[in-house]
Amino acid sequence: MRTNRVIAAAAASLIAATGLVACSSETDTASSSDGDTVAVKIGTTDADLKAWSVFADEAQKAGIDLDIVRFTEYPQVNPAQSVGQIEISKFQTINYQAQYNATSGEDLRIIGSGEINVLGLFWKDHDSLDGIEGQEVAIPNDPSNQGRAINVLVQAGLLTLRDGAPTLTPTPADIDKDASKVEVVAVDASQTPNAYNEGRPAIINNNWLQRAGIDPATSVAADDPNSELAEPYINVFTVSGDDLDNETYEKLVDVWQSPEVTAALDEDSNGTAVQVQRSKEDLNEILDRLVEEYK
Repeated sequence: MRTNRVIAAAAASLIAATGLVACSSETDTASSSDGDTVAVKIGTTDADLKAWSVFADEAQKAGIDLDIVRFTEYPQVNPAQSVGQIEISKFQTINYQAQYNATSGEDLRIIGSGEINVLGLFWKDHDSLDGIEGQEVAIPNDPSNQGRAINVLVQAGLLTLRDGAPTLTPTPADIDKDASKVEVVAVDASQTPNAYNEGRPAIINNNWLQRAGIDPATSVAADDPNSELAEPYINVFTVSGDDLDNETYEKLVDVWQSPEVTAALDEDSNGTAVQVQRSKEDLNEILDRLVEEYK
């Protein structure tokens, strides 16, 4: 995760050079309307996915005209929301938002949940965990995925954490090696498919699975999207604190959970996306707990 300095730089560059944010129409605010249609400016890094075109169509049917602001990088979005360039966003997990709030001093809130992308353990030419004891497992080394990867192995009974280790955000230093069945090697996420192709077990996220042409159905273990350990990785709709009860934004959450958008999500993710329905109270409680861990 980026530090305060990087976040501040991202905000400054965003304000100074809005060309980085890319294209949207000239709609200024969610309160503007044309007849019974309300315009909402929403930011995302995923606008090219089929789910987003379906989302826009279904929102239109619900009386909401989505002005989709396309961002090219994650660190651009939250600063844009903090300075009011967008009204709502849908691009990040609770974990990512918690790290942003903790390092920036902002207090962006969550108005609703979207999907969680199941994270799996892959082992070439194996269809079970048989024989994995003693192996080195490659895991992503970035803060957003490393703790989750470790918890996949904890849920699979392959790793044990030391007493007092953070439950939601463990690091390799928190692993009780003597009580564990495997070791972990933290590598850049882009290198996890290489480890897999070399015959080593690897935790590989959805983006790299698709690029490497690995079938998500071939995982030998995966996290449970309904587990408490997976909660930080729910993708969410983010708003300012003043908009936490905005009925139009709440309606957008309902549209995202519709059968039409869910079907498109399933197609986009090759079946790894699972819709999660949690109250905004639950989601913000998880957010606040994570913020405290990151401070």
